Amino acid sequence: MTRGRDGVGRTIGIIGGSGLYEMEGLADVREETVATPFGPPSDAIVRGRLGASELLFLPRHGRGHRILPSELPFRANIWALKKLGAERVVAVGAVGSLREEIAPGHLVVPDQFIDRTRGRIGTFFGDGIVAHIGFGDPVCPVLRGALVAGARAAGATVHDGGTYVCMEGPQFSTRAESELYRSWGAAVIGMTNLQEAKLAREAEICFATLALATDYDCWRQGTEEVAIADVLAVLHANVAMAKRVLHDVVPALVAPAGCGCPSALEHAIITDPARIPARVKRDLAPIIGRYVPEGP
Repeated sequence: MTRGRDGVGRTIGIIGGSGLYEMEGLADVREETVATPFGPPSDAIVRGRLGASELLFLPRHGRGHRILPSELPFRANIWALKKLGAERVVAVGAVGSLREEIAPGHLVVPDQFIDRTRGRIGTFFGDGIVAHIGFGDPVCPVLRGALVAGARAAGATVHDGGTYVCMEGPQFSTRAESELYRSWGAAVIGMTNLQEAKLAREAEICFATLALATDYDCWRQGTEEVAIADVLAVLHANVAMAKRVLHDVVPALVAPAGCGCPSALEHAIITDPARIPARVKRDLAPIIGRYVPEGP
């Protein structure tokens, strides 16, 4: 059904965050279990058709929310989506607001990230192959613009741009940390999207985040510490809005990307192809196959 780079139909990956475990309204629905060199993805991937596009839905934390942010198999998730043909990925997830104007219930489409994680693997490279990819603008501008427009059309209060602080978790911030991130000018804080953005760029996949603000973190004067019951109440309404946005945006993503994401790896691989181990070439074939063919 999806014809990819000829401009008719696209394959779109959706990484669903907290509360978003499935997408209604898909046709020709089936599940696929993908084996990857990096272990199993978070869950089986649900494939279906939405308009002229094929949608690949992956619940980030697994059905039933079983996987901590620090435990997420980021490489397996992005590798699996790439293997199944994803050209664009929208990452949906709950965040805390670091700005007064971003109220619980609002949507944010960030354009920058700050990394406050520790020890997570955020690259496909190493083990005999070196690549240094540009990441100054970590979000696809075309996909980001489509999400902003779709959110506005759906009637959401959406903030266009802003910096996402990616923290380790699973605990929420201390007040001192929250104030520090505010002093940096950050807009929202979450626990998952940065590694997804890095790996998607290496995989030459357009990537953007649809962030669902559920609380004011803990910085706001007169506000109690983050209470998970309150977060879940706001999240339920946010997820319903996110689904409306995605149902409108995904069918419209049929044109070529028009950005640099699909060729991001073109000049990034530094290693002499003859020196790359055969196993690495095989494992990374969906990622590097355009530039480094398998074989001796």
